[in-house]
Amino acid sequence: MATITLKGNEIHTNGDLPEVGQPAPGFKLVDKDLNDLTLADFAGKKCLLNIVPSLDTPVCATSTRKFNEFAQGRDDVVMLVISADLPFAQQRFCGAEEIDKVVALSMMRSKNFAKDYGVLIEDGPFAGLTARAVVVVDEDDRVVYRELVPEIAQEPDYDKALAALG
Repeated sequence: MATITLKGNEIHTNGDLPEVGQPAPGFKLVDKDLNDLTLADFAGKKCLLNIVPSLDTPVCATSTRKFNEFAQGRDDVVMLVISADLPFAQQRFCGAEEIDKVVALSMMRSKNFAKDYGVLIEDGPFAGLTARAVVVVDEDDRVVYRELVPEIAQEPDYDKALAALG
């Protein structure tokens, strides 16, 4: 269990992020076309998992836009934004914001992703959503970087996350 804050108030996650050097937990999440996607669908590519509570918040939207900008011209990298939002809402957001390099994935069918990555918020007003976190996975599906943002209202450390992608 990790302790983070939401506007200065302590809340807790169900566990801890996977350790650097460990295999990334597999997952099954839902894309904009209601297809299930897994980590194996991105085999052989570096993946940045931008884990957010909801795209309908300013900080989540900002991080998604920034990672989309970085992904321009990077065919060796897959940028994922993962939230509890429905795929329809994710698709509306991405269309309105011209997000075309980030793949939005939803936990609508299962919270196993959040549980397996240790980011499921267990108490407070965001209980059932995810904490803000970034996990970078290499081509061999090993975790090479992880950050659990200590305050949900803060942005992640973009420089460190992007440096981990090489």
